[in-house]
Amino acid sequence: MAPRYNQRRALFAITRASFKSIFKSPSSTFFSLFFPIVLIVIFGSLGRGGGISFDIAINKQSDTTNILYQAITHAPIFDIVKSDEADLEDRLKKGRLTALLDIQKTDSGKYDIHIKSSSASQRELPQLQAVLNGMINELSQQKHPVEKIASISNEQVQGRIYKRIDFYLPSMIGFSLIGSAVFGVAFLFFALRETLVLKRMYASPVSKSNIVIGESIGRVLFQLIIVVVLILFGKYAYNFTLANGFVTFLELLVISALALIVFMGFGFFISSVAKNQNVIPIYANLFMFPQYFLSGTFFPKTVLPQSIHWLIEALPLTALNDALRKIAFEGSHINDCWKQIGILGAWGVVIYALAIWAFRWE
Repeated sequence: MAPRYNQRRALFAITRASFKSIFKSPSSTFFSLFFPIVLIVIFGSLGRGGGISFDIAINKQSDTTNILYQAITHAPIFDIVKSDEADLEDRLKKGRLTALLDIQKTDSGKYDIHIKSSSASQRELPQLQAVLNGMINELSQQKHPVEKIASISNEQVQGRIYKRIDFYLPSMIGFSLIGSAVFGVAFLFFALRETLVLKRMYASPVSKSNIVIGESIGRVLFQLIIVVVLILFGKYAYNFTLANGFVTFLELLVISALALIVFMGFGFFISSVAKNQNVIPIYANLFMFPQYFLSGTFFPKTVLPQSIHWLIEALPLTALNDALRKIAFEGSHINDCWKQIGILGAWGVVIYALAIWAFRWE
């Protein structure tokens, strides 16, 4: 009689083999472990040393001898902008300044905090007033528990109305460009190399540079069509702001094309260093995923800790998002975005140097 097959041992063997295979799959470990850790670190930092911050300016004629002025200027939640009056007014109208404060002592002996804002910064104004009221209440408890030592008055100047679409549409353009460029190029050239298509192209009389440039131009044109569709959809469905009309539209396409070329460099590099197709998503997301949450894609950069803002400003997706918003809403032109273009250019030089070094035809 044949020995009875041990089902428990079979179950244990299958379980053990499955468990080992999961650990041998880099993508499984990466997406199960790395993504949650990154989310915990990013969202955990929002409540530790971060929080909302406001870019404000204080009128040069303000009374600077009182405790209110000292409290406001020393509060970490406020970034005090110092400039001439014309520049501050321009920043205010473009939404780059939340408010201009003027602190004066009234005839009653109390202080008045006069908030001068614009329609471009109305989204942040209620939070700013709440913060100032909290400071007034706290200081009043220390000095005059019975009554408040100051009041708040408001003035609004005309500016562009800053809508949610004006924040999110540039973000979604950046989100689309970086994802399609890195993933698309990486998978395409890896597949062409694995199927020996690149090797056959290399042996053909076609110029080697034309092979790469031809593939790249096709992807750039396709993705720019996507950008056009996104802009037109935002404009006619949600009244997305194009400050200078058709000129702004063209400048958005130019900045998008520049960023797309830079992001494609990362795709070329990843396709060259990847040993197999399974690790491409890991390498790609190591580059892209942190930027989605650090570069002002889903929420403003100001909610992140001030201590990492130097890193945030150096990221290529931050440069793209900032340039798109400056051009679309503020009415800036390409020559006004030299800082963002410089950051993208620096990344481009570095990554293409690495891509050329690592590129393989077979």
